[in-house]
Amino acid sequence: MSVLGGEFTEAAGHAEVAAATRTVPMLHAQLILAAWRGQAERTQEIRSTMMRESAGRGSNTEIALTQYAMAVLYNGLGQYAAARVAATAAFESIELTQSNLAHSELVEAACRSGEPQRAVHALDELIARAHASGTGWGLGLAAVSQALMTDGPEAERHYRESIEQLGRSRTGALLARSRLLYGEWLRREGRRQDAREQLRTAHEQFSQMGAEAFAERAARELRATGEHPRVRVSPATDALTAHELHIARMVAGGATSREIGAQLFLSPRTIEAHLRNIFQKLGINSRRQLRDLSLT
Repeated sequence: MSVLGGEFTEAAGHAEVAAATRTVPMLHAQLILAAWRGQAERTQEIRSTMMRESAGRGSNTEIALTQYAMAVLYNGLGQYAAARVAATAAFESIELTQSNLAHSELVEAACRSGEPQRAVHALDELIARAHASGTGWGLGLAAVSQALMTDGPEAERHYRESIEQLGRSRTGALLARSRLLYGEWLRREGRRQDAREQLRTAHEQFSQMGAEAFAERAARELRATGEHPRVRVSPATDALTAHELHIARMVAGGATSREIGAQLFLSPRTIEAHLRNIFQKLGINSRRQLRDLSLT
């Protein structure tokens, strides 16, 4: 949910803490996070590890999740034919029959690869589930998927509905993707000024959350409208790992090393070692200076 909400740093922190404490395996979370970030090599690496481990256990759920993750990665990179293959495998997997993750990925990939007919069943099922649930998340995904499969003014109506519905939910990553798709459609309709507004917002949102592949896709579209996207100035905290940022935020909130260690199942000495690395990366030397920073 942190990933879909566009809170990638928070998601990475949860995954790192879980991995460090070894409470539950979190490879699937790391995989999905890497895919949304557009990290092709890391996604492939984690996927290979999950495939090997699932083969030993005879489980296919992890394999299905890897197909979903690859669909996200390839859609972000604009490799739509590969995304369609991966999304189709995830959609048709019996392990994900109760999941709605793959439907919109398949619709986007199929439409962008010139084979929308391959996503008709996925769209019908997504619409039925969305109306049964009545959630902004579901209705928003159904609307943007309908827009992709529709032409003319009706498509625009669906795009606008999608942005409105997703704006009511806590799924910032999905909202940014809806804006990206709407902006792409507007540009192809010759409405450059309108397209720039949607693409500029999508690019800023993707850049802020760290969805680099989708951000670059938005940047390419912006350049095609004649506008150069803003160059993002990385904050100093980008030098920190997700785990270090999590600790830094706790320290900034006034927690002691002993309190942080108890919460993260780490020794106070380990927390102090992390703090030394954090201070060095941020160019500071005290907890007071850490509290003065904006740790977003």
